[in-house]
Amino acid sequence: MKYKIAKETKPTLATYGKYKAKAVHNGTIDSHQIIKEVARRMGTSEGNIVGVVMSLSEVLKKHLRRGDKVRLSDWGLMKLEIESDKVDDPELFKAKKHIRGVRLHFLPESSKGSPDLYKDISFEKVITI
Repeated sequence: MKYKIAKETKPTLATYGKYKAKAVHNGTIDSHQIIKEVARRMGTSEGNIVGVVMSLSEVLKKHLRRGDKVRLSDWGLMKLEIESDKVDDPELFKAKKHIRGVRLHFLPESSKGSPDLYKDISFEKVITI
C-alpha cells in the first residue's frame, strides 16, 4: 500500500501541525471490472454475476435501511450509523434539525483480533515533490 506524509491541517484537532501517513490510492475499480474478474474466476458469464451483484445490493440495502447489521462471512460486518448534533436536553432533539446524515460503517472480518483484509499489506512511501 502506497502512502505519503501529510501535515494535519485542521486547527481544531490536537494533532494540528503534526505529520501523518496518508494512503495514496491508485484509482477506482468499478463494478464492471469486478464483474469481469469474478466471472472469469468462476468460469461463468458476466450476466450471471451482474444478476447476483444486483440482487445482493438490493437485499443488503433493504436490511441496512431497516436497521439490521449485515455480516458477510469472510468479508465483514456492515451497519448504518447516524451522525447528529448534540443537544443538552433530549426533549429538544428534532430529527430533521439535528440529524446531519447517515454513514455506512464496515468492520472487516477478523480472526484472533486481526482483520484478514489487513494481512500481508506492505507499505511503500511515495516520493512527492
